[in-house]
Amino acid sequence: MIFGLHIWNMVFLLVLLAFGVATLLYMLVGLANKYIFAEPEAPEEHRYAAVISARNEEGVIGGLIKSLRTQRYPADKLDIYVVADNCTDRTAEVAERAGATVYVRRNAREVGKGYALDFLFQKLLTLHASRHYAGYFIFDADNVVDENFTAEMNKTFCRGGYDAITCYRSSKNFGDNWISAGYSIWFLRQSRFLNFPRSLLGLNCAVGGTGFFVSDRLIRENGGWPFHLLTEDIEFSADCAVRDRAIGYCDRAVVFDEQPTAFRQSWDQRLRWSRGFYQVDAKYAPALLRESLRGGVHGISCCDMLFNLIPGLLGAAAVFLLGGLLAMHCLLHPAAGLTASLLLDIAKYVAAGYYALMFLCGLTTVLTEWRRIPASRWKKVCYLPLFPVFMLTYLPIAVTALFRKPEWKPIHHTPTAEPESEGL
Repeated sequence: MIFGLHIWNMVFLLVLLAFGVATLLYMLVGLANKYIFAEPEAPEEHRYAAVISARNEEGVIGGLIKSLRTQRYPADKLDIYVVADNCTDRTAEVAERAGATVYVRRNAREVGKGYALDFLFQKLLTLHASRHYAGYFIFDADNVVDENFTAEMNKTFCRGGYDAITCYRSSKNFGDNWISAGYSIWFLRQSRFLNFPRSLLGLNCAVGGTGFFVSDRLIRENGGWPFHLLTEDIEFSADCAVRDRAIGYCDRAVVFDEQPTAFRQSWDQRLRWSRGFYQVDAKYAPALLRESLRGGVHGISCCDMLFNLIPGLLGAAAVFLLGGLLAMHCLLHPAAGLTASLLLDIAKYVAAGYYALMFLCGLTTVLTEWRRIPASRWKKVCYLPLFPVFMLTYLPIAVTALFRKPEWKPIHHTPTAEPESEGL
């Protein structure tokens, strides 16, 4: 049994090592190409629509619409649409006064952002088909958009070959506390050391929930927005990978969103995300595995997406649980003391290795993106060591999501929140 315990933990360590190697490879590709060259000027200024799903967001939606209306892009080529989804506040009124075209949706049975987006796309495909949009930008109501966002996304789209494009996702409130900083570092890492290397390698990227573009052709091909799982953005990304629909990345198009600062709100949000990941796993894992075996760039993109969907922390929990059961059996044998010592040593090595890997990811991200992080210097430094702790809190969340069906709960947003400037 002790030999079996050795083998079991060796397998776990090898899986952890594989994850670390893949992470480091992406980081090396990103670091080797750290200088972002400007896209060539676009030969055409296409017409787009900004699509916003909002539920009780009267305090922040005006700021997003203002940032869209002040883009360095022809105003007559960017229309703004809002779906006020099951709102009980003044979201629709505030959005309309700010200059958006608003549609009100009331549906207590089909609840979720995916259903709200599909409702709005059906309006666009029927009532506004004559406007001939090249594509749509999808935002959350708490976003603020950089003034060059539309122009930069248009450049990438004009380069050709993409059905969807994701952007550089930053945060308005990195410096609020360790929770908002943890979110921010993770999303910055996704942009800089996941999607950017993928685009350099010619692989499919993954959209990050907000601030992404979808072509009109793909929306019409899909008949709207048929992605209704809890993580509809990951569902969309997995669907594109399986069907070989290219998702690109635009590093110079920047969107800022507001991260939760209360742990309870963070728990509820990440519980929905974890549950959504399991839903996407169940729906797309077999197809992704099948397409991965085909090889080529398409196969590698599917393999990458499959690897991204694997709930690593849940796997770690399962390994520790089964290892613990095996250890309990071993405790009944004369070598119980040796077994306990072995488990303690392994736990220390794994904890130290995990912290080191996450700290390295956070450190590399913060140093590389230092000038692009809207926070004071001391906050960037002080919250960095807590990033691995933030990531570790996913472990109980991932386990809880297996047994509990989460419900939507509102996240409080600050009406006047703006990206913090870097202090002296």
